[in-house]
Amino acid sequence: MRASSFLPAATQMIYDMGLQHLLDGITFECPPAALAEKQKAVRCVLEGKQYSSEEIDRIFSASKAQGKSLYYVDDAVLADVAPDVIFTQDVCEVCQIDTHCTQQAVYKLPKRPQLVSLSPNTLQDVFACAVTIGQALGQEEAAYRHLAALQQRLDQIVDRLRAHRAPLRRVMIMEWMAPIYNCGHWIPYQVAYAGGVDMLSNPGGDSIVTTWEKVRKYNPEVLVIAPCGFLTGRSAEELHLLTALPGWDTLTAEVFLADYDLFTQPSASTLVDGVEVLAHLFHPQVFGPPEGLTHKFRSLSAVRV
Repeated sequence: MRASSFLPAATQMIYDMGLQHLLDGITFECPPAALAEKQKAVRCVLEGKQYSSEEIDRIFSASKAQGKSLYYVDDAVLADVAPDVIFTQDVCEVCQIDTHCTQQAVYKLPKRPQLVSLSPNTLQDVFACAVTIGQALGQEEAAYRHLAALQQRLDQIVDRLRAHRAPLRRVMIMEWMAPIYNCGHWIPYQVAYAGGVDMLSNPGGDSIVTTWEKVRKYNPEVLVIAPCGFLTGRSAEELHLLTALPGWDTLTAEVFLADYDLFTQPSASTLVDGVEVLAHLFHPQVFGPPEGLTHKFRSLSAVRV
């Protein structure tokens, strides 16, 4: 059995389950451990280039309008790997290569691999994707062991919130800064597990452009800025896109930057990490900084704009 992963979340879950010996042929955006030892089969025309948030939005919007993809498969690498199964997705054609593009590459192979699309909408869907991966690799028990440990971590958060009778915090998770996008899909469920509610979010659905005026009127108690694909340092470089907006100085929210993979990379372990980070940000009197994750978030006060 040999598998290829055309999305970082699947790669992360394969590693988390200890099944990386079955993997080769990944995307250029996969986790560092995989990039260090696996062949890259999926590339992007923007790879290695530096664009602003506004430019990235413009480029991807134009590509989508023209029916083109900015991602492509390295046919030589894929032929060399000759996978039995390829994990792909159809949640977002902006963030990753989709099943349609993958099918076009697969048609050129002498041996047709099985295509397994992982397209979660909710947090439970993400957990189910881990089981799908395990089943496709003939290692279903590894998935259940992995998920049992993650569920225990979530249960501990919920139990602690109840024990302290922690009130819900009014929050917003921002998936993009220019234009502003709310959060969608599984992220609102992460927020709920962490003891918050995001009334601007779209649970189980796509994130959408949200006006700054709507954010101001909502006036969240906690604002977490985590643009898709950005680490905190990259987000800090573009904070001026928000701080220059009228009324920014009147916000009463506690503002934080966080790494994207805590939220917009739907691997089960990174999303549970994200819940633990949010629980600390929403309820610092109940939850201390999560061990091993303090480098993945920063308060606005610690950022020089």
